[in-house]
Amino acid sequence: MADPHFDVVIIGSGAGGGTMARALSGRDASVLVLERGEWLPQEKENWDPAEVWRHRRYRTDERWVDRKGHSFVPFMNYTVGGNTKFWGAALFRLRESDFGPVQYPDGTSPAWPIDYETLAPWYDRAEELYHVHGQKGADPTEPDRKPYPHLAVPHEPFIAQMVDRLTDLGVGAFPLPLGLINPAEPGGCLLCDTCNSFPCLLRAKSDADTCGMTPALESDNVALWTGARAERLLTDASGRCVTGVQVNRRGERMRLTAGTVVLAAGAVNSAALLLDSPTHGHPGGLANSSGLVGRHYMAHISTMMEAFYPFQINPTSFQKTVGIHDFYLPGHGRSYPLGAIQSQGRAHAAIVKAVMPGVPMWAADAWVRHGVDWLALTEDLPDPENRVSLTTDGRISLSYRHNNLQVHRELVREAVRMMRRLGSSGVVRHRFKNANTTHQCGTLRFGEDPRTSVLDPYCRTHDIENLFVTDSSFFPSSAAVNPGLTVIAQTLRVADHLLATDLERPA
Repeated sequence: MADPHFDVVIIGSGAGGGTMARALSGRDASVLVLERGEWLPQEKENWDPAEVWRHRRYRTDERWVDRKGHSFVPFMNYTVGGNTKFWGAALFRLRESDFGPVQYPDGTSPAWPIDYETLAPWYDRAEELYHVHGQKGADPTEPDRKPYPHLAVPHEPFIAQMVDRLTDLGVGAFPLPLGLINPAEPGGCLLCDTCNSFPCLLRAKSDADTCGMTPALESDNVALWTGARAERLLTDASGRCVTGVQVNRRGERMRLTAGTVVLAAGAVNSAALLLDSPTHGHPGGLANSSGLVGRHYMAHISTMMEAFYPFQINPTSFQKTVGIHDFYLPGHGRSYPLGAIQSQGRAHAAIVKAVMPGVPMWAADAWVRHGVDWLALTEDLPDPENRVSLTTDGRISLSYRHNNLQVHRELVREAVRMMRRLGSSGVVRHRFKNANTTHQCGTLRFGEDPRTSVLDPYCRTHDIENLFVTDSSFFPSSAAVNPGLTVIAQTLRVADHLLATDLERPA
C-alpha cells in the first residue's frame, strides 16, 4: 500500500500550526495537521485551580534536562491548540523599535530581517482572526495601526480605581489587548477568574483550537490526526527536499509523503525534530548548515508579583486588563529599555500552594483575597550557548542561562515602587526560571544570510526548499511583549507566500 500523501503536512496545532491550517482551509491543496496530543476535554476541571496547577491535569509528564543535567517538567501542554489553550490571550504587536537593534548593558538585541511596516497588514488580519479587543492610542509605545477590531475589555471597578490612582501618579496605564470571544455577552466569555493559565470551558478564549483548527476542519481539504507524533523528517537523495514524515500514531509507526512540510511544534520541539532527523548530507540535523539549529533560545525574564493590601479585599474576577509600558523604551535617565508590566489573572490559593508548597493553605487564601497580581517582563538576549540539543538517549536538553538580569531587577524595583505608592504593604515575588517555557522562541532564527540564520524572511529553511517553520522559533530577538500575535501574523504572511509560490496551481 502506498504511503498517504498530502500537499501540505503541518506539524503542530498551536499558534503557528493552527493558524496555518486556518489560512490554507478551503484552498486547492490537501492539508494534514499532525498533533501529538488529543483534544482537550471540556470538563469542570478546566476551571479547577487544584486540578490545573497542583495536580497538573493537562500538563505533559515529559521530562527535559537542564544545563546542569537535572531533569524537569516543562510548562508544556500537548493538545489541539497547544499551549495557547492555557495562555492569557494578551495579544500584542511588537513595538517598531523591537524590529531594530536595541542596546542593553549586557549586549545587543539584534535587528529583524523585516520591519514593522512589512508585518502590519498581517497584524491587522491576525487581530481580526483572534478577536482582539483593545484601544488604539492608549499605549504611547504602540506603533501606527488601524483601530482594534473590538473595543477594549473594561476594567472591573476595583481595578478601575487602581488605574485612576496610577494616572494621578503619572503612570500611563492602558487596556491590555486581549483575545476574547464576545466578552460579557450572552454565550460569550464570562470574564471569569480562571482564564490566564486555564483552558476555557466555554471555548470563549481566542486560542489556536477555537480560532484556528476547529474552523479549519470545516473545510474538506483539511484533516487532523491527533495522537500523532512526528518522529523524523524524510528527505530525497539530494537532501534539498523533504519528501515526508515518519509518524508514530498511537504506537503505530508509519510514513506519509508531502509536497510541503510546515514545522510548528514550538521553538524547542521544532529544533529537536530537525536535530533528530540527520542524513548523510545533513549530519548535524536538517537545515543546520549554519550550525544554529537549536541555538539562541529565549523565553523572557519574568517575575510574578502579588501586591498585598491588608485592609482591602480584592473582589475582582477578571483582573488581566492593565498594561504599563512606561519603561518599555529608553528613558527615566536610562539609555536602555526595561520592559513591560502587566496585570495578571487572579491567583488562587491552590496556585500559591503549587508554587510555594511550604505556605499553609489558610495563609495562601488570605493573601490572594487581599492581593493584586502583576507580571514584570524583560527581554532576554539571544546567546548561542542557550540552546536545545538531544541527550544520548534522545531526550530534550535545554541549556539556558539567563542574561539581562540587571535590567530586569531594575524593572521589578520600579514595579514594586509603583505598588507601594498604591498602598501595598508588601509584595511577594516569584520567578519560574528555566521551567517556564511558555514564551519560548529563537531556536531557528530567520534572516537573509544562510551563514547566520536557519530560515529566510518567509520562514523557509535556507537548506531545504519545501520546509517552512511557523512557530516562535523564527524570532531573532524576544522583545518584551507576549509573542503570540507576532507568530500568528507571520504565519498568515507565510501562508500567503506559500499559496502564491509552492501551492499555486497552473491555470
